[in-house]
Amino acid sequence: MIYYELEVNKSNFMRQKIQKENYNDLYAFYMVACEKNFSKASAKLGISAPALSKTIRLLENRLGLQLFNRTTRTVALTQAGEQLFATAQKSFASIDSELDRLAHYRDTPTGTVKITAGLQVIIDIFIPRLAHFNHQYPEIVLEFHAENQFVDIITQGFDAGVRLGDDVDEMMIATKISEPLKMCVVGSPALFEKHGFVKAISELGHFPSVGYVMSTGKLYEWEFSEHGETVKITPPANIVCDDDNAIKTACLHGLGLAYLPESLVKNELATGELIAVLQAFCPSLPALYLYYPHRKVSPALRAVIECLRI
Repeated sequence: MIYYELEVNKSNFMRQKIQKENYNDLYAFYMVACEKNFSKASAKLGISAPALSKTIRLLENRLGLQLFNRTTRTVALTQAGEQLFATAQKSFASIDSELDRLAHYRDTPTGTVKITAGLQVIIDIFIPRLAHFNHQYPEIVLEFHAENQFVDIITQGFDAGVRLGDDVDEMMIATKISEPLKMCVVGSPALFEKHGFVKAISELGHFPSVGYVMSTGKLYEWEFSEHGETVKITPPANIVCDDDNAIKTACLHGLGLAYLPESLVKNELATGELIAVLQAFCPSLPALYLYYPHRKVSPALRAVIECLRI
């Protein structure tokens, strides 16, 4: 018998908890209190007057209080009803205010857009293309995080990230932001004067090089195309960096060959500070894409996407 009573009490508690978490009846009370008329309130709520009357009666039963004094012609709040109405008025007004603020986020480009990308992407693509952004969208804050490694944008709280096309997860939405990346092998005149020029891919193992170290600790493979086939090698490197600009600087100082995007060294190639070799074998890597989890993005991120899209 005791066990049965405990089960009954537990059941009553759960029922009360569920009822307390359902605020539809409180909103129904609020509408009746505002209109002081069941018919008008039921019309605004989109339910029948008998159904509304039943909802209020159940609410009163749950609270153990009478909230309205009813006659055939009038509806008036009791003292308890007045107190509940004052609380409900403040609460629903606060909720309406917050919903209006959310509508502002939906309709107006505002807030912070947080993006992770490689440093060179930020320098070469983001900053030039978004230079006007502050004037056009003064309520948007652009927050760039330079990461030369794969990042889980969802768990780490980013709105978007940048990867090569074939590295973008198939569950993500992606927007193209660059042309395919033409790669090149470059070295300084001093390096070639000392070691001679590289004439074949097989000779790379005899030249000092500056390697790119990935977040896994492995060196990035240099990729070439020879006789219609892809050839990947990892030349010995006495210096390794996790940033393309640092690799370029080491290369300019004659410390080794480097495998870099042609766009990064175009000025140095034009001035002769760096010389490209094996150009006939250097491929183009896939284009860069801005990726994000779903199509329903904020107006702020949408504005960024449209500025970066090509």
